[in-house]
This record gives sequence, C-alpha cells and structure tokens, in this order.
Amino acid sequence: MREKDLGIWQTWTWNAVAQEVREMACGLASLGFKAFDNLAIMGANRPHLYMAVVAAQSLRGVPVPLYQDAVASEMVFMLQDAAIDFVIVEDQEQVDKLLECRELQKDQQHGIRHIIYDDPKGLRHYEQPGLISYEQLRELGRAFDKANVGHYDRAVASGEAGDVGVILYTSGTTGRPKGVCQTHASFIAAGRGGVETDRLGPGDNIMSYLPMAWVGDHLFSVAQWLVGGFTLNCPESAETVMNDMREIGPSYYFGPPRTVEGLLTAVSIRMEDAAAPKRWLYAKFMALAQRVGADILNGATVSTGDRLMYGLGNLLIYGPLRNVLGMSRIRVAYTAGAAIGPDLFRFYRSIGVNLKQFYGQTETCAYVCLQQDGKVKLQTVGTAAPGIELKIAEDGEVLVRGVSVLKEYYKRPDATAEVLDANGYFHTGDTGVLDSEGHLRIIDRAKDVGRLVSGAIFAPNYIENKLKFFPQIKEAVCFGNGRDEVCAAINIDFEAGWATGPSAAASPTVAMSTWPASPKC
Repeated sequence: MREKDLGIWQTWTWNAVAQEVREMACGLASLGFKAFDNLAIMGANRPHLYMAVVAAQSLRGVPVPLYQDAVASEMVFMLQDAAIDFVIVEDQEQVDKLLECRELQKDQQHGIRHIIYDDPKGLRHYEQPGLISYEQLRELGRAFDKANVGHYDRAVASGEAGDVGVILYTSGTTGRPKGVCQTHASFIAAGRGGVETDRLGPGDNIMSYLPMAWVGDHLFSVAQWLVGGFTLNCPESAETVMNDMREIGPSYYFGPPRTVEGLLTAVSIRMEDAAAPKRWLYAKFMALAQRVGADILNGATVSTGDRLMYGLGNLLIYGPLRNVLGMSRIRVAYTAGAAIGPDLFRFYRSIGVNLKQFYGQTETCAYVCLQQDGKVKLQTVGTAAPGIELKIAEDGEVLVRGVSVLKEYYKRPDATAEVLDANGYFHTGDTGVLDSEGHLRIIDRAKDVGRLVSGAIFAPNYIENKLKFFPQIKEAVCFGNGRDEVCAAINIDFEAGWATGPSAAASPTVAMSTWPASPKC
C-alpha cells in the first residue's frame, strides 16, 4: 500500500498491513466486536480504512462501507438498518456527522456505541463516550492479542466462503437504499476472474480514488488487490488525483464515464488555446489515430506506412497526451457505471490507452461482462465473464446467473424475491442484446427505453452519450415518450471556454433541442 501524506508517499509492505489488520481486529474484539457484527466504514480512500475492511472480515464480521457525503437522514437509516454499533471513520468531519446521527438515534433500538477515527486533527478536546483514535485501538489490540493467545487465528479460521463478506448499500434513487449482501466466495471469484483475464500481479499499481462504498472500488481495491497482490495507492486528496497519478504511473486504472469525459474535455480546451501549428499537428495525427490507432492496439493488420506514421505520432502527440492524462504507464484501463459513447471510447483506444468496458451491478459484484484484449467492440460491454451465464428474456431484459450474484438483500426477503427468480437468475432491469459472438450490447435501462407516437422506440442513453462527446456539452438528458420526436435538455459547459461575452454569461444553463424521430434511435 501507498498513501501520499503532506506531499510524501508513505508505504506499507504486505507484512506490515497484516500486522496492522491483526492489531485492529484484536482491538475491535476487546471492545466487544464479534462474529456476524457489522462494522460501518466511512471516509475517503485511506489505507487504514481498507485495512478495517479486512479486520472486520478476520473476525467473521461484516464491513459496511458508507458514502461519506450521504445526508444525515439517509445515514441514520443505513446505520439503523444494519444495526451498526461500531464505526471506523477518517477524520473530524465524519466524527461530527456520526455524533449528530447518534443524537438522532436516541429513541431507536440500535445506536452507535464506538467511533474510531484515523486522523486526530481537531479532535483533541472531544470527550464523547465511545470515541477513540486508531492508535488507541491498536494499543488495545496488542494488549488483547497478548492476553488472548490464539483468539485472532481461531477467528480467521472460523470464516467460511459462504459467509457474507460485505454489505454494500444501493443508491436509493428509487426508494430507500437496500443492503446488498455479497459473500466472500462471490467477490473472490469476481476478483480472480478479472485478475486472470488481464494478467494482473504484484508488479501492477492501481490508484484508489473512487468512493469505498461503491461496488467497483470494492472489486478493484479490495477483492482484486487481495487476489492479485498488486499495489494499492491512495491519493493525498480528491483534488490531487491527477498529479498523484502522474507521479505513481499506475498500470491499472478505472474511471467512470464522467471522469474519462472530463479528461477529454480538458485536452480539447487546451488544444483550442494552442498555437495554430500545434493545432494543425494535433488534428493531423489524431485523424490518423482515429483511423488506425484502435486496430494497432487490437493487433489487427495495418500498413507499414501507417504504422511508421503512428509511431511518429506516438512520439510527438500520443505519448505526451497520455502523460498529461496520467496514463503513460497504463496497461489496462476500465470504465463502467454507465454506458460510454463509442466516440469517446474510440478516442482513448486510438491514442494507445487500452480502455475497455466492463458491466455489472452492486448485486453482481460489478462482474458480469468483461472485454478481453484483442476482442474489444466499441458498441458492446464484452462477453460473459468467467463463471457467469447470460440470458436475454423475452422482453429483452438481461438476466445473469453465476458466481457473483448476491446472496440476498439485507433483511429484505421481499426485495430479494423480486430480483432473483426460481432458476437463480438475477434480473438486471437492463435491456440488451447478444450478438453472434456472445458480446452483450446494453440498450438502456428497461424502464427508460422510450416510444414515440409513431411507435418507434429509442434509447435515451445512446443519444445522450453521442451529445456528451462534444466538449461544449457537460450533461444531456433525452426524453420523448408519447411525443413526435425525441427532445434533449442540454447542460452547457461554460468552463469549456467557448461561451464568452455578456450574452453567453446571461444565457440559461439548460437549453432545449430536438432529435429527429428515427427508428434507428
């Protein structure tokens, strides 16, 4: 592990991590934490918080990562729903929020009894009951381990593959958040499948900067980290991620569509402000990259002349561009969480970034489809991952069965029954199609697919991604159910530098546009 603190990279060996996990677990045990208890974890990406995940699992307990920016009412619901007594947090901000939550829990059946904080800054005079520092927890752990020889090792040995290994709460955008219970076996299988597909190992590095409560981070930064044995890097802050990436030079990367879109927008803005010769050179070589770059990356046949010109472009344009993006050493890069437009996808692959898509949900450990090297199609999310079986229902819904499917929703048998059928298939709620080679193409969320008055159907997400490829458009939302044509609400990106002057400054940030009614949509 590495963490940048006050401008200096701090490092942990695997032995050091194992020792801290042992001390943390024993410290929790000394406070009464036991098998099948739930431990809430909240904060930014920090080594000690990742260690807390493993410490809880070592005692056969269950880590419950929570979003640190959740509002108090939602936080209280999840704390209460998961019967949380123990919480490990990053700093004073999270301590204050939890103390507020504890006040709101006074009349509830469960309440927070112990809050352990990592960063002591600003907490010197806090004397609330049950509040201790990470270092105090480790001291308790060392004393407990010495007085209870073998307790930790027996706890680790008692764990079973079918135990719930983590509870990850859904976003709650369509109702109260639900706790997704995933077993150790599910995440280990998902982690192993990804590691073997992309040949990851101890020589690889990943930058962990996405929310710990998100399933993708748990897959990449916990499951694959433990299975593959690569190095986990935590940035100094959310604002320094790009600089920290350039320093570390990760070989393995994940970014949601919004992030990779933002990186491309930043490049486009810089090129618009460049001198005319540079703009000409960039345009010339990018045209070449768009034509042959993806083929070269896929190992397809390309003429010698184009290869030589691409090599020159790599020296003058593509290499420096990858360096600016923090991707100079990237061997494998993934994006997921929402559909990515093929134009954006093509751009990254054309400059030599091995960007691929994967597909999954919280309920499937974010592990359903993977794109394998040499078999990447811009319009699909890849083929079924190892251990996964795909099926398309009669209404077009994507059904999934296999190693990564959830065990249950926490204390919600009714909700579990709604998504898991009698044959063990998880109903994703996405509409998709399988091509002749088994590649899955996601059309849209089943409930979002629209139908015009003419009867033509359209996928809003597909049109939105086409629109968002333009650097002047920050966000787009398409709709048209029951209309003659598809409409779009456009969020203009005024920071892109193209909209200047009094008239532009006074313009609304949302404009209306229409898309031609076409069966192709």
